[in-house]
Amino acid sequence: MAQSAPPLSSSPPPPASSEVSPQGGAPRFSWLPAPGTWKFHLLLSAVAIFVLGPLGGIAASYMNFSLGFFVGGQVLAGILGSAVTYGYGPEGKHGANYMQTMAASVASMCAMSVLIQAMVWLGMPQPAAWHLMLFVGCVGMFGVGLGMLYTPLLVDRLQLDYPSGYAVANILRALTDKRLLKVSIAKLGGGTGLGVVVAGLTERFAALGSIGLSGSTLGAGMVVGSRNTVPAIVGGLVGAAFTPYLREIGWLGAEEPFRKIGFIIGLAMICGAAAVDLSLLAVQAVERIRNRAKAPPDEVPAWKQVNLPRLLAWVVFWGVALVGVATYLLNQPLGFILFGMGLSVLFVLINGIAYGITDQNPLSSAFVISVLLMSMLGLRNPVVGLLAASILLISTSVGCDMQQDRSTGWRLGTNRTIQFRYQVIGIVMGSVLCLGLAKVFMSAYPVLAINQLDLPEVEVGQWSSAMTYKLVGAIRSLGTLSDYTVKALLLGLTLGFTIEVARKLLKRNARYQAYVKGSRAGYAVGWTMDSVLLASPYASSFGAFINLPAALWFGVGGIVSSLWNTLAKKPAPHAAGSPGEGEALPEDMSTTSLVGGGLIAGESLYFLFVGLAGLVSLLW
Repeated sequence: MAQSAPPLSSSPPPPASSEVSPQGGAPRFSWLPAPGTWKFHLLLSAVAIFVLGPLGGIAASYMNFSLGFFVGGQVLAGILGSAVTYGYGPEGKHGANYMQTMAASVASMCAMSVLIQAMVWLGMPQPAAWHLMLFVGCVGMFGVGLGMLYTPLLVDRLQLDYPSGYAVANILRALTDKRLLKVSIAKLGGGTGLGVVVAGLTERFAALGSIGLSGSTLGAGMVVGSRNTVPAIVGGLVGAAFTPYLREIGWLGAEEPFRKIGFIIGLAMICGAAAVDLSLLAVQAVERIRNRAKAPPDEVPAWKQVNLPRLLAWVVFWGVALVGVATYLLNQPLGFILFGMGLSVLFVLINGIAYGITDQNPLSSAFVISVLLMSMLGLRNPVVGLLAASILLISTSVGCDMQQDRSTGWRLGTNRTIQFRYQVIGIVMGSVLCLGLAKVFMSAYPVLAINQLDLPEVEVGQWSSAMTYKLVGAIRSLGTLSDYTVKALLLGLTLGFTIEVARKLLKRNARYQAYVKGSRAGYAVGWTMDSVLLASPYASSFGAFINLPAALWFGVGGIVSSLWNTLAKKPAPHAAGSPGEGEALPEDMSTTSLVGGGLIAGESLYFLFVGLAGLVSLLW
């Protein structure tokens, strides 16, 4: 049988099924409903859907309208949800995980309010509100189904880190278990406070913002380590070095940055590398099917079990429903709607890999790629282009959130089926709030309805709407596809495919593996090959999505984390009592992961406050 592909990260194995009990444990307070009862789930759902979800949704909408990106709601909801489930003791982490799953879905859907703004900028006729709600809701349901389908591959098999999901797992474990809290609160709390300070300083002082400083970027780097962050630096430096040449040959304008064309190359690199990995996994799947009768059946823990036929039926059902709403209610052509759905099947996987390694989901990049591909197929209608590409945008947003939430559940041993149900309820609520928040913000701030591409000199103040700017710019490029764009796609595909094949061959070389594991010199050679000379296309492509300063900060976080963990190897601290007493911290709750997760949480909390403050000032 073929050897199984090694995980892309060094994450520890998930908890054994005997170590967790999502429904077990009596609550500390008698008035709390028993775990697993309908009253228990009603309590969690009410808090998530009416408090945590709207809070995250307001923050996400505000950030997209003002900054052009949004911080996912998982960390925020995890912190606040832990306060509700504290009374359940250590097992309360599962209930808090259910709540953050639902709340994060609401926030992710609310962030898609920029699609309504894009329609206004383009002067499109507004469909009936309930038609749009149905469309957005069907796409969301289709997207979470795709995300769940890829969970066994990305979370269980490849064991990607998903830094924010990693941070949430640590937060939930620490805040619901007094023993873990005692030894982790200083690191987690210190990182959170530092994240708030850094976010505030970068907002207040333009000089800090100009150098790309971000607490969440630095924290994500600390979580994933140098082998995943140094390639991002390499990718960014290579792009900076080639920028003058790209301007000379006309791929970039005189003042345009590398990422203007780099994101196309980066996404294509991920596609090329994914083609290699998926081909190998397909071969292994065939071998497994052939040998199934000879091998003993795998024992899957109860919390991890998912009914695959039902999940496939879910995707098919909501795919058919989406086609019906798009064609009969919104009068869109069937072909391009199916094309958008087909791209979603691909990009929920591709963006999920990028998200799992770098904590960055290149949503707008995937949107632009889809518009470019539809332009190659002859599409010229901007309405069709926006709605078909929005299928990809929403699906990759909620689908990758699904995978990140499952990565948290993988570390905690949370029941996946129940978590899926919570996420579905969040999609329903988010579909309604998405349109509502778009109308509230644009009514209160008329500048949000002004097309900044037509009136670039308009005074927008804090409302830069960078994501809307990219979406509308892509839609308006329909029919003007340049030759160099196609060449950039082919270049990225070739690079990604070639590098990933070379990495796989090197990993299978027994002499090389013995050398890199046999001495410090070998370790240094292995690190250099993995991080610089033959870096993973999944990681190095991140340097093409963002500005070079941000890639450098991401890299700094990983380098600091790896150096600390290498130079300060100590026995795992104990949760209570003197050394040798009590329960040791889980292996993945290291100092750097706690501080890095705190940085992500601190920035999330800061922007939640900013979003709420903006809404309050709006209402007054």
